[in-house]
Formats: sequence, C-alpha cells, structure tokens
Amino acid sequence: MIQRIQTVFLAFASISTLGAYFTPIYTRAMEDPQLWIGYGLAISLAIAVTGSITSIFLFRDRKNQILWVKRFALFQIIALGFCVGVIFSLGGIGTYLWDEAVGTGLVILGFIFQLLALRFINKDEKLVRSVDRIR
Repeated sequence: MIQRIQTVFLAFASISTLGAYFTPIYTRAMEDPQLWIGYGLAISLAIAVTGSITSIFLFRDRKNQILWVKRFALFQIIALGFCVGVIFSLGGIGTYLWDEAVGTGLVILGFIFQLLALRFINKDEKLVRSVDRIR
C-alpha cells in the first residue's frame, strides 16, 4: 500500500485540502452573511479529505479506486468553486488578498495531487492488463 506512489499523492491531496481549513479563506467563508457559502465550502472540503483518505485503502481494487478518486475530485472542484466565489465576493483578486489566495492554492494543489494519483493508478491498471495478456 505505501510502496505505491499514488498512495503518497492521495495522502498529499488530503493534507493540502485539510490545510485549507486553517487559512483565512475558510474563516472569511464562515463570516459571510450568506451561510450556504461557508457550509458548502466546509462540506465539500470534508468530503474531499475523507475521500482521499478512504481511496488510499482501496488499493486492491484499482477499478473501484479510479472510480472513487474521480468522484472525490469532483468535490475538490466544487470546493475550488466556493473558494473562488469567496475571493470574488471580497472584491476580486488584489494585493491584500494573498492570504485567501493561499487557501485557494491549497485546494488547487490537492486537486493536482488527486489527478497525479489518478494517472498512476491508471498506469498500474494498464501494467496489470499487459501482464495478463502475456500469460
């Protein structure tokens, strides 16, 4: 399980997405008078983090793991949408919003790590299929 590189990528995805909770983008989202933005961000981040962690333990069934990583990448994109919405509701991208941009960057980084994990899971699946054809 740990010797596969996609496990490391999924762990990094969950850590970077979890780090978004501790940035000002999350506090600004929760301070927003429209509570659905804050709750939407919190729920989509939580689903993305737990999904990345549970996808690590699906290493025996690669097809199922690919399916679940794709599903949780969708929640990562939803969280990114909420982050961008919060930034634009604060007045757009400016020099005083670097702290909020860091939180959005962590969500983007988590999405990139999920895509890398998906790529290496697909490589493993192709390798196993090629070895099965040789038998």
